[in-house]
Amino acid sequence: MKISFILPSYNNLRYVKHAYRSIRTYEKLEHEIIILDDNSDDGTFEWLDSLSDSNLISWRNDTGSRMGISKLYDKGIDLSTNDIFSIFHADMFIGPNYVQNLVKHLDKHTVVAATRIEPPLHLAGKEKIIRDFGMWTEDFREDDFINFVRDEQKRNKDQTTRGIFAPWMMYKEDFLRIGGHDCLNFEVVHEDSDLFQRFILAGYDIVQSRDSFVYHLTCRGHKWTDNLNLQKIDEGYTEFAKIAEKNWKRKWNSMGPYNDEYGCPVILPKYNTCLFVENVDDINQLDNLEPLFCHTVVESVELVVQYLHREQQSNTPLDMSERISTKEMEEYSDYGVKIYIDLHQLTSEDVANLQSMNSILDQLNKSEPLQNLSGEYQLGNIKVQIDSLDNITDSLIVVENYNE
Repeated sequence: MKISFILPSYNNLRYVKHAYRSIRTYEKLEHEIIILDDNSDDGTFEWLDSLSDSNLISWRNDTGSRMGISKLYDKGIDLSTNDIFSIFHADMFIGPNYVQNLVKHLDKHTVVAATRIEPPLHLAGKEKIIRDFGMWTEDFREDDFINFVRDEQKRNKDQTTRGIFAPWMMYKEDFLRIGGHDCLNFEVVHEDSDLFQRFILAGYDIVQSRDSFVYHLTCRGHKWTDNLNLQKIDEGYTEFAKIAEKNWKRKWNSMGPYNDEYGCPVILPKYNTCLFVENVDDINQLDNLEPLFCHTVVESVELVVQYLHREQQSNTPLDMSERISTKEMEEYSDYGVKIYIDLHQLTSEDVANLQSMNSILDQLNKSEPLQNLSGEYQLGNIKVQIDSLDNITDSLIVVENYNE
C-alpha cells in the first residue's frame, strides 16, 4: 500500500535532509514524499531541485511572504496522488516499519498516530518515550535509535492507546470531508489541536500505534530555529503565539487546548454566549474577556471603535465588527446565554469564573433537566441569564470558507 508523506519546511534544510534520508532509508521507495518550501532562503528548494527521485514532489511558495504551516499541509495533501497520507515534521527521523505498523490499524474515519521518541527537552507523558539519541541532526545516534526501536516493537507488537500527535496518518477523503486545517491565523500554534478536536467531533476513531516510531528533535521548525543555541525562542514565534491564543479562544471560547494523560484532546462545550460589560475604564480590560464569548456588548460606540482599532482586523479572518457592539447596534435574542458584569465590582474569582464559563455552564447542564435551566443565576458578581443551553461545538467541525 502506497502512501504520501507531507512535509512542509521553512529554512530547515539540515532537518529536511535528515527526515528525507530516513524515509528513503527505512521505507519503501515507492512511497511518495511531498516537500513544501515556504519561501526559504537557505537553499532548500535548490537542494530539492537537485534530487533524482521519481516519487518526490517538491513545491515552493514563491510569493515573497510565508504561507504558514496549515496552508502548506493542505497544499501538500491536495498535491498527493495516493489515497492515504501521513503528516510529517521536518525535525523527525523515521523508524523501521513506520508505515506497516500504522496502516494495520487504519480504516475509514480513523486517524492513526505513531509514537514519538524525544530527547529530554519537554515534560514526559504517556503518549511518548523520553530517550536521548541526540539533540541535533549532527549528533544523532542512528544505530542506537534503530536498535531501540526494534526492541520496543517486539515488546509492544500490535499495541495501541488512544492518543494523537504528529506524525499521523489517515485517508485523504476523510481529511477533505471536514475542510482540512483551519487557517484561522493559528500559524504554528494550535493548528494541530484544532484539527484533532474536529476529528473527534466528526466521530473519527483516534488510535496511537505503540510499535510505530519516529525520533522527534522537537520545535525546530518554528519555535527554536537558532542553528547554534538550542531552546532559544525564535523572534517571530512569540507574536505568532499571542495571535494564535486569541484566535483559539474566539473559536472555541475556552482557555485550552486541554489534553488527557495520553495527549488526546478533552473538548469543552461551546455555548452561544453574549457578554454585557459595564464601566470599561481602559479598553485593555476587554483583552482577556472578548475572545472567550461569542459576542461582547459595551456601553458606547467609541469603545467599539477603539477596540476594533486596537485588535487589528489583519490578525484574524473573523469579522471583528460582528464580535463587539453596543446595545443599540444589535439584536440579542439569538444568544442563549447572556452574562452581565460590572468591571468596577469584578474580583479575581469573578475573572476565573468568566474564563471557565463554558465549563460552569456544562456542569449546570449536566445537573439539571433541560426544562429547568431557564432563568437567572448569580455567580459572585456575575449575573447569568439562561434562555437556552445548546452545545454548538458541532458547528466547528467543518472550517469556514475564509481558508480560501
